[in-house]
Amino acid sequence: MVRVHAFGDDALGDLDAVGLVEHLAAGKVSVPEVVDAAIARCEAVNPRLNGLAHDAYTRARREARDPRGGYFSGVPTFVKDNVDVAGMPTQEGCDAFVSPPRPRDGDFFRMYGATGLLPIGKSQLSEFGFSAVAEHPRLGAVRNPWDPDRTAGASSAGSAAFVAAGVVPIAHANDGGGSIRIPAAACGLVGLKPTRDRFAQDRALRDMPVRIVSDGVVTRSVRDTAAFLREAERVYRNLKLPPVGDITRPGTKRLRVALVTTSVGTAATPEVRAATLETGRLLEELGHHVTELDTPPVPASFKDDFLLYWGFLSTFLVGSGPLRHRGSWDATRLDNLSRGLARYAARRAHRLPAATARLAASGRVSARLFRDHDVVLTPTLAAPTPLVGHLDPMQDYETVIERLMAWVAFTPLQNATGEPAVSLPLATDPAGMPLGMMFGAARGQEATLLELAYELEEARGGWASPAGA
Repeated sequence: MVRVHAFGDDALGDLDAVGLVEHLAAGKVSVPEVVDAAIARCEAVNPRLNGLAHDAYTRARREARDPRGGYFSGVPTFVKDNVDVAGMPTQEGCDAFVSPPRPRDGDFFRMYGATGLLPIGKSQLSEFGFSAVAEHPRLGAVRNPWDPDRTAGASSAGSAAFVAAGVVPIAHANDGGGSIRIPAAACGLVGLKPTRDRFAQDRALRDMPVRIVSDGVVTRSVRDTAAFLREAERVYRNLKLPPVGDITRPGTKRLRVALVTTSVGTAATPEVRAATLETGRLLEELGHHVTELDTPPVPASFKDDFLLYWGFLSTFLVGSGPLRHRGSWDATRLDNLSRGLARYAARRAHRLPAATARLAASGRVSARLFRDHDVVLTPTLAAPTPLVGHLDPMQDYETVIERLMAWVAFTPLQNATGEPAVSLPLATDPAGMPLGMMFGAARGQEATLLELAYELEEARGGWASPAGA
């Protein structure tokens, strides 16, 4: 297994984002130096990883000479290519149209950029973000820096691949069915999906019937994720949610943890279940109280309801393509997954109102669970990271959707409930690939997840990387 990374003796070194902020403040490195280093690293590894959707190198170098303020001022990053940034296209991971440069920043990027993060480009995702892998008929697959024969996960594939490979320390990701947590798990990163409405979002996401998408970041350290939530909250504060605040260390409260290794119709593979149980034992050693649950805290209808809602979103995006992308729309270039989801939903359109209502009410089920537990532990994914091609979206729809739903069995629940969840790289599979463990909490309880994440990071002595695994 040949690993791909860009860590080296340049201005970025092996620093995380907080460490880079400290070096910049001390004058040990300059913003132009770190931006040039990130660009050089991207050029070095992208031919193998294929995570770049659009380069903004010229713009980044110009901004590096006079970076905007904010805690992360001058720290290089990527923005996932499904949010609008003025002057850059928004291609949505799709081959079926050509996006012109967007005329203005979307609401999310206005908040993201106000923290000082400086994008050197946009990162690749799966088509419209539907698949848990980013594999394109024309663009090829986004590959995993731990093993380029394996997927980087998705939909925030490019961001995760570049952070894990050391190109940048922090990158934007968003999550509509696990798309922060899945690539974080596959690439050995920290990936926290915030509570619904925690941060500003672009209008298209705000207008969803069930707002399943949350924006956030993927990072190599818990403190980077915590610092981003703190700084983003200083820019945009949702007064209906308890504040996250400045979380810098483990908590002292011992937690009641529910451990679950089965979802609706799917159980974790033996090696993934064993890793989850081992994580439970670590929690008990740290003084937490762990209870294994025999049945998943998910309504029996959840899997079918979520799939139908996914299909509804595909129906809208595929059906509105000619209007939204006049002059460049070519439906023959859509992948089989997007087309298959749209057909699936069209045949079951009469079931959509009831499915949407059940998804919207799913938080009531999890709320009952959190009366007796503080945190739920599950594996992030039900099986180890597959080889590129296993989830190829150009396969027969029935084949790829069956494989996809079997792998992504645990993450969609929090998208429906709006609750926060974090994937942590606490385990490895027999091949040496990272395995993510996922912790979910009640709405607004990101602080609890971050305190627990700090504790587990300390207990593990930090997280491994492709450079030093």
